[in-house]
Amino acid sequence: MVVAALFSATQTINNAGTVNTVGVAAYWNSACTNATTSINWGPMSPGEMRYYIIYIKNPGNTAENLSMATSAWNPPSAMDHLTLIWNCTGYRLAAGNVVAANLTLSISSSVSGFSNFAFNMTITGTS
Repeated sequence: MVVAALFSATQTINNAGTVNTVGVAAYWNSACTNATTSINWGPMSPGEMRYYIIYIKNPGNTAENLSMATSAWNPPSAMDHLTLIWNCTGYRLAAGNVVAANLTLSISSSVSGFSNFAFNMTITGTS
């Protein structure tokens, strides 16, 4: 008789992130009435991807080129296992306009060594 068993192990990693903006503003809604100051990505498992849409508004009077960077990873090793990307790198946002920014956070399937993480995301508009 052959008996097969499946074993699985899961690891949930809790996290949150702060959203900073320079030259532009970030919002949860397209009407730009609910400011985005932090994102709680919720518990994630190794190999998982999470998605958020935020809205970036250019309140100025000149077009802005958008960029995004992360910093202040806690623990520092988290940045070796997590990747944050978005669809607005290099996007030129006209004065007074709004664009939907699709954020994707992915976590390595081989993550280990921490069970919580946090980082800052800075969205910058430069003219």
